[in-house]
Amino acid sequence: MTRVLIIDDAAFMRLSLKNMLLNNGFEVVGEAENGAIGIKKYLECKPDIVTLDITMPEMDGLKTLKEIMKIDPKATVVMITAMGQESMVKEAILNGAKSFIIKPFKENYVIETLKKLS
Repeated sequence: MTRVLIIDDAAFMRLSLKNMLLNNGFEVVGEAENGAIGIKKYLECKPDIVTLDITMPEMDGLKTLKEIMKIDPKATVVMITAMGQESMVKEAILNGAKSFIIKPFKENYVIETLKKLS
């Protein structure tokens, strides 16, 4: 079973993603409401995949991605982004993100994307 860590500042997004993943055979090993907590959870949980929101307070997704990639250059990180953040997505891919999902997202697209990476 693929182990996933969800990092997103919006509680409803974490819950929505968690439910989608659990309903499709993934194991959610942790959740974090910002990048700093997400990095700690990454070290604790050692997930197979991280879903990472780009826009967050305290530590944004790009800084979080860079820190996770320093810890584990083989990390599988999928960025979650709103429409209109294409330049940030490009920067994320250049910094090691394996894929991205644009909000609002459909369950089948999220599951397909993560299954390809697991």
